[in-house]
This record gives sequence, C-alpha cells and structure tokens, in this order.
Amino acid sequence: MASRQGKEAGPGDEVWGPMIKPDEHCLLLAVPFLLASLVASGCGLAVVATTPSATPASVDVLPPPPTSSLPQTPLPIHAPAASPSPAVPDTGWERLRPGLERRVINVTGDTGEPFERLFLLRLEPEDFRFDVAYHPEPRTLEEWQAETNALIVLNGGYFRGEEGAYLPNGLTVVDGRAIGTSYGEFAGMLAVTRDGPELRWLTLEPYDPNEPLLAALQSFPVLVKPGGVMGFPEQEEDHRAARRSVIAEDRDGRVLFVVASRGNFTLHRLSAYLVASDLDLYIAVNLDGGPSSGVLLASPLDQVPALVPLPVVITVLDR
Repeated sequence: MASRQGKEAGPGDEVWGPMIKPDEHCLLLAVPFLLASLVASGCGLAVVATTPSATPASVDVLPPPPTSSLPQTPLPIHAPAASPSPAVPDTGWERLRPGLERRVINVTGDTGEPFERLFLLRLEPEDFRFDVAYHPEPRTLEEWQAETNALIVLNGGYFRGEEGAYLPNGLTVVDGRAIGTSYGEFAGMLAVTRDGPELRWLTLEPYDPNEPLLAALQSFPVLVKPGGVMGFPEQEEDHRAARRSVIAEDRDGRVLFVVASRGNFTLHRLSAYLVASDLDLYIAVNLDGGPSSGVLLASPLDQVPALVPLPVVITVLDR
C-alpha cells in the first residue's frame, strides 16, 4: 500500500494536545459501552439474516448514534477468563518477521500513576492478506485462529443477539458477500480490495455497493480523521472508560492494530492520545470495546485475551 497523502479532514477539527504519557505496567479491566438503545430505538438498523445476501447490499445508511448511548455488544455465554499481562517497559518497535512489528506501551496519568497498557502490532500490508470472518455462533480468538489458520486475529465491530444468533451491526462483507446496512458518515470502514486493505472515513468515501470488495467491516467512531486530525473532540466526551480496540493506518500506509487492555481510556482521551503520539497516524477507527477487545498473534504466540467469544473478527494471513 502506498503512503497516504490523499483526502484529509477539514481544518475546522481542533487537535487537542497530549493528555497522558507512556511509562508503567497496568492490568486488564473490562468496562463495556452501551448499544442497547441503538437497537431498541430502531435507528435505521436493518434486520439481518444469518445467511449473507449477495453484494450489492442496501445503501440505506444508519444515522449517527447519540453520544450518550454508544454501543455495547451483548455478552455471549462461556466467556474465557482474562489473564494478566506481564510488566514491561515501552519496548519500542520490535521486528518479529518481515513486515510485522510489535510494541508495548505502558501509559501513566498526569501525576505518574499507572493508567493504561497498549499492545500494538504494525504491518506492511503488501506482506499479508487481510480478511474478515463471521459466524452467527461466536468463537474465541483461539477458535477463530484454528479455523482460519490466521497469523493474527483481532476483534471486529459491534454485534447484537437476535433469535439465537449473533449478527454484526453496520455493513460487513465476507467472501465478497455483504451483510447488513451501511452506517452513515459518522463511521469508518476497513475495505479489502484486490489491491489490499484500506481504512476509510465514510464522510469522504461512502460505501459503494457496486465496488467489488473482497471483505469489509464498518465501525465507529473515527478517532483520527484522514490527515491525522482529532476525530472525537472533547465536546463529544461522555466520560465512559472501557477497554478499546483500534485499527489504524499511518502515513506510510502501514496498518496498525492497537488494544488498550486495562479499560481506562474514554473515546476522547484515546483520540487525543493517538493524535499526539509518535505513531504518525493518518486515520484510526474504533472497533468494539469492553469485553470484546482482544488480539491474538499466533507466531510468536502473544495475545490480549478477549473476555467473550466473538462472531466477527479481522484476520491477517501470510501470503
């Protein structure tokens, strides 16, 4: 993937300065955020069948959710237990294999107290194959890895339970077939084409049902708008902290997976941190958080465990 120098967010988005800094070890803590009001209020969500319908999917778009009712994915049963992460310093980028780097950043608050732990993977997209996997019966990260033989499995977007099955919210494309209804301009999308993966802000690049996508996954909010601009400003802050998962793209076109496992980031504080960090991000999209947040690296084995099984995941496979 080439460096991102294309469309950027408008100049009216104010960039907020750093609020936290990297330093010490933290442990896992899960605090989900709420989707029930989205589903109950019927905010344009289409009823989705468990059997995917062929692309093109509906282009009716879902309106933006109230800030006070950001999503919570329902909790499937038989959740695996969380395990604590070992204490490590900020490791810097460690090369694991060609095209793949790992980094762990421990974050402290303004007064030096332990605040958050970030687990990051950075990938050269031309070295790997990106995909989206879905099944109405949730699976653990380990089960998804065994089924797909993926090198990396990351939790996907929001989902809900309906008539005994778990269905993704927003548009999801699996094996070229679309499920669900596209979110509106407030959301972002991982789009996988024959040229590789690309992150998009739907305000600038709305979903086109005629585009031959191999895979796609929508989620929200956009934490870093194209060009490295603040995506979730302070005036939208609702002060709800949770575990967080993020998919991002830097200015060199590399894809980053970021999982904050302790559960202390609000959306605004995470948005501010990412913009002010040394990650040089071009765009970043928030994925499902709370107990859903998790990532598994198969080789060398490493993970931040998700606390619940997941029906939809992002996978990375060797070419």
